[in-house]
Amino acid sequence: MAFPEIRMRRLRRSDSLRALVRETTLDAGDLIYPLFICPGKGVRNPVSSMPGVFNLSVDEAVKEAEEVAALGIGGLLLFGLPESKDERGTGAWEQDGIVQRALRALRDSASASKLVLIGDVCLCEYTSHGHCGIVVQGRSGFEIDNDSTLELLARTAVSQARAGADIIAPSDMMDGRVAAIRRGLDADGFSITPILSYASKFASAFYGPFREAADSAPQFGDRRSYQMDGANLREAMREIELDMGEGADMILMKPAMPYLDVIRAARDRFALPMGAYQVSGEYSMLQAAFEKGWLERDRATLESLVSMRRAGADFIVTYFAKEAARLLREQASR
Repeated sequence: MAFPEIRMRRLRRSDSLRALVRETTLDAGDLIYPLFICPGKGVRNPVSSMPGVFNLSVDEAVKEAEEVAALGIGGLLLFGLPESKDERGTGAWEQDGIVQRALRALRDSASASKLVLIGDVCLCEYTSHGHCGIVVQGRSGFEIDNDSTLELLARTAVSQARAGADIIAPSDMMDGRVAAIRRGLDADGFSITPILSYASKFASAFYGPFREAADSAPQFGDRRSYQMDGANLREAMREIELDMGEGADMILMKPAMPYLDVIRAARDRFALPMGAYQVSGEYSMLQAAFEKGWLERDRATLESLVSMRRAGADFIVTYFAKEAARLLREQASR
């Protein structure tokens, strides 16, 4: 049968009908909120390129986490801005490192400790050169020494697990990092700590504002020798398969909106839990459009997140988490 017997608009006539047949849902518990932890006390420094995002001292991060918990958001992803940097990024795995201090403080908070606490494992925020691994001199200039970096990533993962991280999330894109981290965690008694691998992290233009927030811009060169070429979908599937084979329990796709096809392809192919990271450039781009009045803020915010869920993401890392949670609460109370 066809029109007029079939009328697709019949199920769109009211809010209740649309809600009844809605295929994709978004809940505050699906969201993960990133935090940037910096030294000091009472520090709440705005990130100029990311309206509403701050570098937070540990005490302020705990307050932020308590607000996040009250909104029903699923968890936090922690990044650190150390007091000092060196060529090896030793601040990443120090027992009293900035993220380690934040994890312990969050564990001590009754409400914040209920959140899933995820530790980002990468060296770029801690190295003086801003790269994600050990820099060595190669035949044609600098190179990132993949294999010597693995030990440092594993050491960082273990230190975060000791401090209270529920999940370890390596974002460096070194080959073999998941297996190295799994061995390190298991050897230190953290065999039940899951690994959330940034399995297909693309060398993207959408990371710019993050590099201000995390003070992690490379001092020379770029990261295209270890982050993925944005043109390669099949390679992304290989990366995911390899990380799964090394012991990844979950995967994270980054960026999100420019790579929804990659998220969909991964969802169709793999059964493990999968998240999408709505990265800094996606956030800042939307914020700029809101400021200009070019987009309707509330609708565009939720629509961007629903697109990622529809593509297949089980959860979403987003700087809109608090705002989206409030909007979802308002919708539910109507």
